[in-house]
This record gives sequence, C-alpha cells and structure tokens, in this order.
Amino acid sequence: MPIASEGYPLAAAASPRVQVVETTDSTNADVIRHVVDAPEEWPHLSLLLTTDQRAGRGRLDRSWTTPPGTALALSVVVHVGAIPPASRGWIPLVAGAAMTRAIAGQVRGTGHTARLKWPNDVLLDGYKVCGILAEVVPGHPDTVVIGSGVNTRMPKTDLPVETATSFEALGIEVDDDALVADYLTALAEHLDALVGARGNAAAAGVLAEVEALCSTLGSEVAVSLPDGDVLRGRAQRIDDEGRLVVEQDSEFESAVSAGDVVHVR
Repeated sequence: MPIASEGYPLAAAASPRVQVVETTDSTNADVIRHVVDAPEEWPHLSLLLTTDQRAGRGRLDRSWTTPPGTALALSVVVHVGAIPPASRGWIPLVAGAAMTRAIAGQVRGTGHTARLKWPNDVLLDGYKVCGILAEVVPGHPDTVVIGSGVNTRMPKTDLPVETATSFEALGIEVDDDALVADYLTALAEHLDALVGARGNAAAAGVLAEVEALCSTLGSEVAVSLPDGDVLRGRAQRIDDEGRLVVEQDSEFESAVSAGDVVHVR
C-alpha cells in the first residue's frame, strides 16, 4: 500500500522515533548530522525515511538518484556499545539478513524469492531490489547508522541497471509500513542475539541465519576489492568474523571483508 497520510503505525510500534521527510539528498547524511548535533534525541532503532531521496550513497562512494515515489529510503540508528568492536563487522550482514526477511514477508505466496547477496544486498529472483550502507557516526564510535534503499514502485523502464528489479516491475504491491516494521523487528532480534552472545555470531545463531539466506555461498563469484583487484573463485562459507571465504583454483582460500560481489553462475 502507499504511504499512509497518518504515518507508519506498525513501524512506530517497533521504533522509539519514526521521522518522515518529504524529500532529502541522503537519509544517512541527515541522520548522522542529527546524531552528532543531538545524540540524546536519537535512541536505539530511531528511524528517518522518505520516498524521495535525491543523492543516495552506496559502497565505494557511489551515488544515485531515483524518481520521486519509486523507492523507499530509510536510515536506522543502532547503538552497539554492548557488541565487542571485533564483532561489529557483523552489523551490515545482520542488517542485510533482517531486510531479506522483511522482503521475503512481502512476497510470501507469490512464487518470488528473496535472497541475500553477501554482504548485504537483497535480491528478488536474483536481481537487486535493496542495497544497504552502514556508517559509524563521527565522534560516536558506538553508534552506527544503517541506510537502506528499497525499489518499491519503480517501473521497469526506470531501473538503473539490468541487474536491478523492483516490486512494481514484478507486479507486487508492497506494504511500506509492514516492510519497515518487519525489518526493524528482525534487526533488533539479530543485534540482541549478538549482545547476548558477547559478539559470537555462531553462538548467537546469526552466522547460521545469514548463511541460510545467502545465495552467494556455493556460487562462482568475482569480487571487486577496494584496492581495484578482482578476486575470482567459489564462495565457500562465511567465517566467524563475517568475511566471505573464496576458494581459488580448488586450492587457495582468501577471506574478503569488503568488496562488490558478482555472481558469475
């Protein structure tokens, strides 16, 4: 359903603060600025969202613009002081898992399939429907802002690349409020599990959850690394630190902590 004029009641039940803006350049940039200026006003799981983001940001400093009303952009504040710093690499992955669960809920019974592409892209039928960017707030090392962009009502003709899709392009009507509420609920569950297990993703059940949702595992991949190199091989598993382990030439293994993944087959 479209955005209700009275707001997001389901999301509001899962978040202490839901702020809706008509338009903005970047929800992540806005929330980071707000947290720096008034951190006490943005408690854990606070949310800012819009359907008109003019300069969204992604990995490797990419930016994009979407036609107004065709995508849902949201940024969530998470306070992670209770998660050991060495385990915080899991935060983007659990965000991707949470959004995969939320999107799967929207397509249940339709024959379409939502899967996670490591580390945190969500695919519908193998095509990207959501991207996620997690950023630490400057001066607040225990606060992370997780931004997501979901292609909701984007016509097929407006999709930016051939590897992208949208609910609209697949003929699926999306309930924005339920999607956001389900995402927040799953995200809180995953983060709480990490806290309870003192950052041990395997003991928390987070590693198994991510692996179960991840279509990257078992695929032949090409990983574009931050230094410009490309790593090619078979994605074997996710290690205890959340890194993707890629086997090359059926012999050597490399653990990747950051990079853009392409599923070759």
